[in-house]
Amino acid sequence: MSRQAGTPISLADNIGQVIDHPNPCRNKWFDESDFSYFRMVKRVGEALEDTRIWPVTWPIRLWIVEPLGDTGNWDQRHYPYRLLSHQIRVAQETDAWPALGAGGREVLDVIRHQIPERAAQWAADWDADPEGMRERRRNWEQCGGRTCGSGRWAQSVAYATSRARRESAAQYWAERLAVDTVNQLLADTDVSPAALHYARNRATDLTVAAQHQARLDAYVLDALRGDALDTPWCERGHRRRHRRVEVTLIHLAAPCAAPTATTAAGAVQRTGQPRPAPS
Repeated sequence: MSRQAGTPISLADNIGQVIDHPNPCRNKWFDESDFSYFRMVKRVGEALEDTRIWPVTWPIRLWIVEPLGDTGNWDQRHYPYRLLSHQIRVAQETDAWPALGAGGREVLDVIRHQIPERAAQWAADWDADPEGMRERRRNWEQCGGRTCGSGRWAQSVAYATSRARRESAAQYWAERLAVDTVNQLLADTDVSPAALHYARNRATDLTVAAQHQARLDAYVLDALRGDALDTPWCERGHRRRHRRVEVTLIHLAAPCAAPTATTAAGAVQRTGQPRPAPS
């Protein structure tokens, strides 16, 4: 912001030094000119909020500073992690990965290694069977199971976790990095727009799972990772169960099947006749 406002400040050249704001605002702290106070955060997961850096890029540089003199905030209720001042002391530069959340290292691993390895396959899966993948995606979004939750539910849990842990900006930044990575990888290919969209969604969900992998259990993480999209075991399980029921009914309808009728179907009596429906 300081560079955009025409008053660039180099923190690297002032480590250990006190810096006064070159153009402090008069109306503390509600002057929203381009650069009217130093903006800091007490929660590193929100450090990338409102940076005006576009397009989203990586790496960034992260600094530890100490506010001096008067400090303020726009609203303690909505921005308790924000801190504004006109004077700071620059302590040191620190690692940048915490800006992507507590799982920042894992997020970067997904973006640098896992997405490049899998993006082309995601797009190819979609283009090989668009209707089948569309149905599978819809089932994943809406239907949970014994081993993992539904996709939309898992996304809402991750979003709520980011807000509760003050990592909303980290999640947004990580998602944008994931999308940009997919765009670059598939830019010169002939994948369909729908396949590109699917690959982007898979990349962002996988990235968010990495951000929260130490906080959420497997029931949520497996849904975000899209295990049911890669290997739809639930669909195969349904088909197997239908076959078992069909075989049971044929057996009970045979003349020699009179002795017992204890079965999961539960709708056949000893005589093999349908049991009356309860009134």
